[in-house]
Amino acid sequence: MKIDVQSFMQKKVIYTLIALFFISVGYKGQRHEVGVQLGMSNLVGDIGRTNYTLQKPTRNISDYGIPFYGGILYRMNFNPYQTVRLNLGYSHIQFIDALAKEQYRRNRKLWGTNSILEADLVFEYNFFPVNEEQKSLLSPYIFGGLGAMLANTPQLIVENDFNRTSGAAIAPNDPNDFVTNTTYTSGNKLTMAIPFGVGLKYKFNYNWALFGEFMFRPTFSDSIDYSVIDETSVKVTYNKDIAGSKSKSLLQETPYKEIAEARVADILKARQIGNINSKDWVNSVSIGLSYSFGRPPCYCD
Repeated sequence: MKIDVQSFMQKKVIYTLIALFFISVGYKGQRHEVGVQLGMSNLVGDIGRTNYTLQKPTRNISDYGIPFYGGILYRMNFNPYQTVRLNLGYSHIQFIDALAKEQYRRNRKLWGTNSILEADLVFEYNFFPVNEEQKSLLSPYIFGGLGAMLANTPQLIVENDFNRTSGAAIAPNDPNDFVTNTTYTSGNKLTMAIPFGVGLKYKFNYNWALFGEFMFRPTFSDSIDYSVIDETSVKVTYNKDIAGSKSKSLLQETPYKEIAEARVADILKARQIGNINSKDWVNSVSIGLSYSFGRPPCYCD
């Protein structure tokens, strides 16, 4: 039995995020915090610029849109220093070879955009007790956790069929007597990410806080910039006009099956751009505003 390890790990991360969230909200007497974030997201991948933050946007908004990050958040402050945070966000990213520093990328002239829905559960540590009941305080913080992303990804439909000529019967007698046709489409795919970063939080007027942060998200996908097509995004069909011994298409039996699989592998390899061992990063720079409410937490020694 073949196990899809990536799909299993993605489901495990989602279940972990949900479980941790409901465990955190189950604590009574803690202080809650809600807020919004706005900023810019960029991609570090096989196409476009390789700056990890603050990539140069293009002026051609009609084709590329605006590099954007927007999100809402919920914080549970366990004590003056430690916080668990849930982020729900949206990113629009650009990847444009013409803006890259590398000459080979500028010569290649590839480009694209992607829209991503994100969910992150992270642990924050504040260096100063900014979650106390004081009127104002400034504190840097660090954070890290687990995340999930739903992004547009390229998909491939492969149709295998016997050669057909007008008025001729289909009577294959050679492995080369069938053709392989391809169609490229776009769909959505879920992938995992590991968000981490640094920020600075300024609390004022007891309940309000301004904060800014750099968030880095290495993903488990290499197809956010469409540079590769994952094997799980390939759908292969076989014409069943001529059935094989197991009521399947004859094309699903030796020697046709091996030739069809080799053709798919060649198609994916020819479509591949860049280093397949280097996964994509989606990073964000943002500022936010949050409001604290609920019973003050009991911070006990």
